[in-house]
Amino acid sequence: MRDTPFGTDFAAHSPQSLGIPAPASFRIDTEEQPDIPSLNALALRSLRSLFDERENLFVERVTLQQDGYRRAATSRKQTIIALLGLHRLAELGGTQPFDLAAIRDAAFRDRSWVKTAGELGLLTWFAAVCLPDRLGLVLEEFDFENALTKFADGREARTEGLAWFLAGLAHAALARRESLSRLTDVAAGAYRLLQENQGHTGVFGHAGSARFPLRTACKRFGTFSDQVSAIYSLSMFAKAFEIDEPLESALACANAMCALQGELGQWWFLYDKRTCRVVKHYPVLSPHQDGTAPFALLTLAKETGRGFQKAIAKGLSWIAGANELGSDLRNFDQQFIWDSIGPIGRLAEYREAVLDYLTPFRKAGAASLSVRHEARPEHFGWLLCAFGNLGLPRST
Repeated sequence: MRDTPFGTDFAAHSPQSLGIPAPASFRIDTEEQPDIPSLNALALRSLRSLFDERENLFVERVTLQQDGYRRAATSRKQTIIALLGLHRLAELGGTQPFDLAAIRDAAFRDRSWVKTAGELGLLTWFAAVCLPDRLGLVLEEFDFENALTKFADGREARTEGLAWFLAGLAHAALARRESLSRLTDVAAGAYRLLQENQGHTGVFGHAGSARFPLRTACKRFGTFSDQVSAIYSLSMFAKAFEIDEPLESALACANAMCALQGELGQWWFLYDKRTCRVVKHYPVLSPHQDGTAPFALLTLAKETGRGFQKAIAKGLSWIAGANELGSDLRNFDQQFIWDSIGPIGRLAEYREAVLDYLTPFRKAGAASLSVRHEARPEHFGWLLCAFGNLGLPRST
């Protein structure tokens, strides 16, 4: 066993050694399966529609309303997530409709949008992967040693913020091995705070600090975003710092999520870490179904040799129409994958949330649900992060 400062070595094996195909060989064996290269192509077309050529940035979101599409202002955070996915696709050497170098420069030029530890982690991740020659600038510009006390999400020990901060440190350590010693103590601190948010069931609460408002609820309940961000960051932390202990926590969470996945493949919205049950089903978000969930699970599979293909396939089938409404969320005419399925209106959403908590095994009726016609660049960035290495159709 390796001697590490973090605890027991859990000795992960590679996927190939256990006979499980690596992500590049990923296949889905369901009747409703989307064709992955075509899904990547749709994500690429969606990003093209979300791009602002004047600013060389992606817009925050596009919403379909009765009077047509409404485009929000540009967002560097959304642009960076989109670039992470486009970088994954570009590694295959295929042609793209974007000048990636120009977009990377525009995204990196202004870093004043970084207001949280999670956003600092995202910026660091982006620099490490897409602009490694500028990673040193990020490491010198920001006070990483005190980030978890400077930023509110660090002080409140919010799971998603801690996770993206830890993921950024892991990517920085992989890109600049000479910075490993400098980053080790900071990463260990973020890791320990993240661990404290995990229940014995494997589920993570939303936050851990007594400073956080609604402390009891936030410590007990965690969103699906909390779970997948933790799974991914723990997987990358284990890889970058060559320790296996974090993989046990990641596997416990992944196994809990797969056990609680809906019968139609839904990754639900809110979970109870004490009882390991779903406490709020809707909205079910498309970016989770075809983006963050497969991205996190495939990353964990690569580090541990565990297979999550069945769960990923069910999630993708939900996107393709095997869902509560029988509605294909891939809109090929308007070149988007719509955002989510959820209750119609805020009153209905509140009612569903209360009923979910009181009656955990109930099912919402289709009449109370609708598709949210919105699209964000981060959805397609995460999708390409998950599947971009499988390429585009040959005709695209």
